[in-house]
Amino acid sequence: MATKVQSFMTSQPTEVNFLVTTLNETVVVQVPTRLSVLEAVSFKQICQQLTQQDSHPKKIIVDFQATTFMDSSGLGALVSNFKNTQEKGITMILRNVTPQVMAVLNLTGLDNVLSIESSNNVVPEATENASESQKASTRKIEQLPTTHPSVASWTKRFIDIVGALVGLVITGILLIPVVIAIQIDDPGPIFFGQIRCGWMGKRFKIWKFRSMCVDAEAKKALVENQVQGAFFKNENDPRITRVGKFLRRTSLDELPQFWNVLKGDMSLVGTRPPTPDEVERYEVPEWQRLDVKPGMTGEWQVNGRSKVRSFEDVIRLDLLYQKNWSLLYDLKLIFKTIAVLFDRNSGAY
Repeated sequence: MATKVQSFMTSQPTEVNFLVTTLNETVVVQVPTRLSVLEAVSFKQICQQLTQQDSHPKKIIVDFQATTFMDSSGLGALVSNFKNTQEKGITMILRNVTPQVMAVLNLTGLDNVLSIESSNNVVPEATENASESQKASTRKIEQLPTTHPSVASWTKRFIDIVGALVGLVITGILLIPVVIAIQIDDPGPIFFGQIRCGWMGKRFKIWKFRSMCVDAEAKKALVENQVQGAFFKNENDPRITRVGKFLRRTSLDELPQFWNVLKGDMSLVGTRPPTPDEVERYEVPEWQRLDVKPGMTGEWQVNGRSKVRSFEDVIRLDLLYQKNWSLLYDLKLIFKTIAVLFDRNSGAY
């Protein structure tokens, strides 16, 4: 039976061609060699066009046979298309997934969410039944994408480890007085853990000294968001305890994050680690901020901290960090952070 072939192109400055083949009620979208921001924007547009047709297909097959590089923007487009097809009742299947793409899916856990088949339409046993240890071993063998030079820098990682060890020593020294203060002011857990999204959107639990009331998460919906865009802040958040205000103003609440840095989920310097609900609101280009590891400090912390009220400003500062990154630049931001901590008017809330 004959097939109908179409070519979609993005309106971006660089043309990106996707070969789209239609056979009955099934559409096959062939992904190019790279799936980064330009290609990702086109990829999302193509799937939107397909799903918005009056007689949309019942199945969309995404063919990754030629793809050897996918960054966070590509991942964002894939997630967005999956959600869109689910809403329309369309089945989306990934076919001929290369080791490079599979490594990213394993890293983020999307291999357990998306439907993946091999060239002979059999779901790979490693994808369906592999244990976490097996998947971790697979990721070591399969090269993950170098989305940014900082990700592959061993020197940066060495600085992170040394800085994290020093930071954990300081945390240990301050632990007892902080614990006592928290318990006297608002008895309950000492630490607060929250799921955040790290490099490539991989989820991890970030740790802080608790600065809010015990049921703060349940009360979040009752508090007004005073900033614009996909993140949350309130200057006079009623959930913050008296001791919590001091911990936040001095940034002492963030000391446990040195453990996240030591584990490798974070870096001393990087971008702001977003929550999953923030990432769900991202447009494809905004996923670029996940091309580097999140940091305990970075551009947005030393250039306004809590005065940054717009998500667009956060994106701008995060992309500025990626553009200017060097080991010397990291050290400069660390020293700027120390100076900010001693500035009475720059405390966080």
